[in-house]
Amino acid sequence: MSQVIAIANQKGGVGKTTVAVNLARALQLAGRKVLLVDSDPQGSARDWYQSSQDRNHDMPVVVGVDRPVLETSIQQLRGAFDTILIDGAAKLQDMTVSAIKAADFVLIPVQPSALDIWAAEDLVELIKARQSVTDGKPGAAFLVSRQIAGTRLANDADSALQALNLPILAARTTQRVAYAECMSTGSTVLDIEADSPAAGEIKAIMLELQTLLMSPPEA
Repeated sequence: MSQVIAIANQKGGVGKTTVAVNLARALQLAGRKVLLVDSDPQGSARDWYQSSQDRNHDMPVVVGVDRPVLETSIQQLRGAFDTILIDGAAKLQDMTVSAIKAADFVLIPVQPSALDIWAAEDLVELIKARQSVTDGKPGAAFLVSRQIAGTRLANDADSALQALNLPILAARTTQRVAYAECMSTGSTVLDIEADSPAAGEIKAIMLELQTLLMSPPEA
């Protein structure tokens, strides 16, 4: 049975698609059969995939399901893939709710700023409402994204996020040109330079997620 991971945040600009495509590739390189579902009508993940195909890159397949039928659509696909990632839509609550219902785990990228953390509160409420009727599923955790190296913002963000009572990944992404480059070329940081700091960040996120997915939900 597939693991379904939704990468969701109703606020735009937090790096959802960047995390989604790079994480999908990391899982593929680790030997898993991966499908990336683009649920955002803007279709950024689909654009990235088309760019990858134009350049003959061997990337995980991306399909678009940008209607609030994710739960049904993904149920039909579970047997065909080891991991299904959902690139969540921004500003569309019905799509976000559908992604939460479809997922075994929700990863919430959030930039280390007060505005981004406040914006995540509504999503946390949606997740906890779902958990209350499904024995604690889906699991969920925050991913601090686009952190600026050498600042205190990440530590401040961790303190603020703790009040929302969800785990915070120790792994995180930082502001790096490599992420922008890979999105514009249909590639990933793992392919541009496998031993780069950016590739290390994505691998660390993958490994930490795998640990969380093997852990039972908290009572």
